[in-house]
Amino acid sequence: MKISALSDRNLALIKSKTIEASHAAGAVLLQYFGRSFDVREKAQAGLVTNADLEAEQAALRVLRKARPDFGFLAEESGVSDPSKDGRWILDPLDGTTNFVHGFPMFCVSIAAEWQNQVVVGVIYHPVLKETYWSIRGKGAYLEKKRLKVSKTTQLKDSLLTTGFTYRKDELPLEMRPFEKLSATVRAIRRPGSAALDLAYTARGVFDGFWERNLSPWDVAAGSLLVEEAGGKVTDFQGKSFSIEGSEILATNKILHAQIQNELRITL
Repeated sequence: MKISALSDRNLALIKSKTIEASHAAGAVLLQYFGRSFDVREKAQAGLVTNADLEAEQAALRVLRKARPDFGFLAEESGVSDPSKDGRWILDPLDGTTNFVHGFPMFCVSIAAEWQNQVVVGVIYHPVLKETYWSIRGKGAYLEKKRLKVSKTTQLKDSLLTTGFTYRKDELPLEMRPFEKLSATVRAIRRPGSAALDLAYTARGVFDGFWERNLSPWDVAAGSLLVEEAGGKVTDFQGKSFSIEGSEILATNKILHAQIQNELRITL
């Protein structure tokens, strides 16, 4: 899909404002992290805190001012102006359970979409002060350092990452590929933040990531990072990835078919 309606200058400005918004949200999260705050549980969707809500509003203030012509899809606020050509897709706190328990693996994830295609993605890890960003066709970066996926060629040498659904009755299904791949790969990690899993796959730390039942705000920014870092992103069957889909497999491209085959056998 062409993105000619957005010039390079527009994309650069969108990227800059997306980073600004992610930092605004991250500053709110750091004010709460390690302190007391309100927590409640969403049915089949994990936890939410007042930190999530305030961080989302801090990000939206920046984004609405930057592009008032954009709609948005936000984890806590829902959908606004879905008919617009552009929209922001944001998760103000990916890794809420980690955040609540004081485990410092959480982030802000924001993507800009234009005519149904993600064109800018930003993931900000506030504890480490790391900003991952990407513009479609322009590469993926950690600050000013260009990201490249790993060069691992053998499953036995790979480090993979995954996540499990909040739907407890589906855990047996989740465990089958985990057990199968654990017997083959070097190790599998489960940090608890899909957006950071994708950022670390783009960075070449992880060789691949898979998960089911995620939401668009979990994967929109990170999937672009992986693609722009030279990786491959599909569903478990190898079909074109959609942020609205129920599956994501993101790899260094070299191992994609091998991991996909293991998932197909077990699911």
